[in-house]
Amino acid sequence: MDILTLTLLFAVGSYLLKTSEQRQRIALLASHLGRFQIEKLMERLNEGYLRALGEQDPERQRQIWALHEPVERDLNEQFQRFAESFGKAAPADTRINRNPLPYAHRWLPGWLAPGMDARALMRLHAKSIDQIVTQTAGLSSRDRARTLLAELYLMQHSCHWFCRSRSLASARLVARHHTTHEQVIEAVSPTTRQAYLALIDAGPQP
Repeated sequence: MDILTLTLLFAVGSYLLKTSEQRQRIALLASHLGRFQIEKLMERLNEGYLRALGEQDPERQRQIWALHEPVERDLNEQFQRFAESFGKAAPADTRINRNPLPYAHRWLPGWLAPGMDARALMRLHAKSIDQIVTQTAGLSSRDRARTLLAELYLMQHSCHWFCRSRSLASARLVARHHTTHEQVIEAVSPTTRQAYLALIDAGPQP
């Protein structure tokens, strides 16, 4: 068997395994998210905040902020429950590999398959979202909304990264919200930024 055929077989096999791994991750995340309305609530906040940020009348803007406070609390409560539920998943199933080979963390030693635990990412997002929703002192409504949106965008990026890859998650962020991963990181709270970068900053990215 020549080298070209072997290369082709390896490429096809890797693709099939990678696809299988991604499907398992999507199914796992969906099994936990499916019990909540986090994405729907996030869409309501995103639309409402953007409308408020573009509103010129201060009184009308204040009314829009107040209208979405119950949505914020509901989303926060649901995401706390999701993070708790997802935190009970098996560590081997929630590993985000930095080695691009499929299932690398299952058959390679740790130093060849570095990565991070998606459960830790979700706990970080849960803590960050809760702090913005429940601790409003020192932030104007406008700054608070922008920060919370950034926290939610970053959480969404982490979900897509877990299911697919970092590059695809970043591309979806640009396509859906017209902002880059780097811009979102700059827009979250300093506490989130420091903890997030410490968690993901290790070795080559998939």
